[in-house]
Amino acid sequence: MIALLCSVPLEAEALLASMNKEGPVDLGSLRFHRGTLSGREVVLCAGGMGKANAAHASTLLITRFSPAALITFGIGGAYPSSGARIGDLALASEEIAGDEGVLTTEGFQGAKFIGIPLVQTGLTQYHNHFPADKHLLDNARNTLPSSLPPGNIHTGKFVTLSTCTGTRSRALELEARYGALCENMEGSAAAQVAMLHDVPWLEVRGISNIVEDRDLKKWDIPRAAAAVQKAVHHILEAWRQ
Repeated sequence: MIALLCSVPLEAEALLASMNKEGPVDLGSLRFHRGTLSGREVVLCAGGMGKANAAHASTLLITRFSPAALITFGIGGAYPSSGARIGDLALASEEIAGDEGVLTTEGFQGAKFIGIPLVQTGLTQYHNHFPADKHLLDNARNTLPSSLPPGNIHTGKFVTLSTCTGTRSRALELEARYGALCENMEGSAAAQVAMLHDVPWLEVRGISNIVEDRDLKKWDIPRAAAAVQKAVHHILEAWRQ
């Protein structure tokens, strides 16, 4: 079974319409849809916006359904110098917890500055950076270019923030600090939970906007949501583990 996690129902409408559903499972306030999609057994949840909701939903997905992998998907905003455009796809090489750390007189310092890792597996410590599963990422990168127009797929670092960036100056600051491709509000929390449970994870997002001075008239959320759901279909069709 493969667990699928997004934040809001709009990001999952097409997938749910295509799923051969077995019936929903309600756990607390969340609904989990089990069934088959693109020939794979899946469980899908729209867990809500933000890190707390993503951590809650991914914990339930992993502990109640024991998936072989977790795919987080949805929309995201691309940083100005990323080269990504609205409607493009982005795959995470790693997720970065962009808020966890300390604001000092010399600027922001990550969790390593505090000396406490957010995840420790054996002797390996992870502070703000959570690498995606290389096998899943390589498979996705090899799958998607054959089914989508060239140049529409980007791979890079994702930043997860509690405060959505709404100014170009802040976007450039974050882009420079992390060398990141795009930002979102859930991904690092899901990645952190997956790593705590030793579950391989992958994240794919459709680009809904360029991160700049906020202007919703320039956004295209439906286009981004449609693109990422198409990508999830293709990833599942070519799934290898």
